[in-house]
Amino acid sequence: MDKSTLKLLPVGIQTFSEVIDRGCLYIDKTEYIRKMTKCSKYVFLSRPRRFGKSLLVSTLQSYFEGKKELFKGLYIDSVEKEWTVYPVLKFSMASAKHQDKAQLNSFLGSMLEREERKWGISSHSEYANDRLTNLIIEANRQTGKKVVVLIDEYDAPLLDVSHKGGLMDEMRQIMRNFHSPLKDCDPYLQFVFITGITKFSQLSIFSELNNLKNISMLPEFAGVCGISEDEMLTQMSDYLDDYSNTLGITRQETVSELKNQYDGYHFTWPSPDIYNPFSLLNALQDKMLKSYWFESGTPTFLIEKLKEFNIEPSMFKPTMSMSSSFDVPTENMKSITPLLYQSGYLTIKDYDRISQLYTLDIPNQEIRIGLMESLLPNYVSTSSEKGLSTIGLM
Repeated sequence: MDKSTLKLLPVGIQTFSEVIDRGCLYIDKTEYIRKMTKCSKYVFLSRPRRFGKSLLVSTLQSYFEGKKELFKGLYIDSVEKEWTVYPVLKFSMASAKHQDKAQLNSFLGSMLEREERKWGISSHSEYANDRLTNLIIEANRQTGKKVVVLIDEYDAPLLDVSHKGGLMDEMRQIMRNFHSPLKDCDPYLQFVFITGITKFSQLSIFSELNNLKNISMLPEFAGVCGISEDEMLTQMSDYLDDYSNTLGITRQETVSELKNQYDGYHFTWPSPDIYNPFSLLNALQDKMLKSYWFESGTPTFLIEKLKEFNIEPSMFKPTMSMSSSFDVPTENMKSITPLLYQSGYLTIKDYDRISQLYTLDIPNQEIRIGLMESLLPNYVSTSSEKGLSTIGLM
């Protein structure tokens, strides 16, 4: 195998056009793109951080902007005939973390202003909902086409304050206000896609949007984010051989190592085996096994919620649950399970159709080791009761 023929691995690249223009490897997810745009006008998806949500949003943007040349050779290129160009409004909340009420309002204002400049709009309103309404109507008027709205990391402003009751309520009201035009602007909209890590209740954030389709646990979208085992074995075959040759091990040993370390995610059942894409790409690039996902940051909100529920890493064990116990809005959760599942620290391992019980467990070795090595330093309290030293939450 000639290593010079291997395409670049898109480590850290979240823009579809950049992946294609730089000649990087792209795991073809465009069949899911087509399915999503056909299943509903309003679509919601939750997946853990660094699982490819932002790249998916960017791919949707390029598709709706009619950039056919970027999709040459991909699935959608063979089935899409029209390639209609729609006006696209794309918003990312990823940078709106660790903010208070004033900072969030300022962030939304700046984000809306950038879109307004693209359409030559001078807004005189201080209210985000009025400005978004005006943006949608004006984009429709200027182009004569219905508008596509893409919202990435919608929950970023909320997660890090989810343990702060009063501030959380204020931030939630701001975000509810921002999303509120999506219902009344229905006649002007072609497609709306909202994605994030967690599932907040529809009433709390999308109170006006009663027809939002949640595809997070639908089997036909099981592989929309992440890298399935089949995708790895076929579309990444040469990279597996390169890894094997560099380390002097067999291909079978390579697959076994990577599977044990990064595989094991299932977001519904039945589901293909899903690998953590961020860790897998980094491992194939570096030719080593490391806890890449954990090294990219342990979320503050998780530490705070573990503290709230008095959970230690050593307490993470297989559990059987109804979907109503873990696929629920995180602000209404009665245990830590929904947050751990939606954040990727627990995943579905089995399902009993008769009892309708799911078995939840840690996905793989990276998470198992990472929970101990990365989260344990946050647990440093000593209990003198009964003369025992215990690990508790700091």
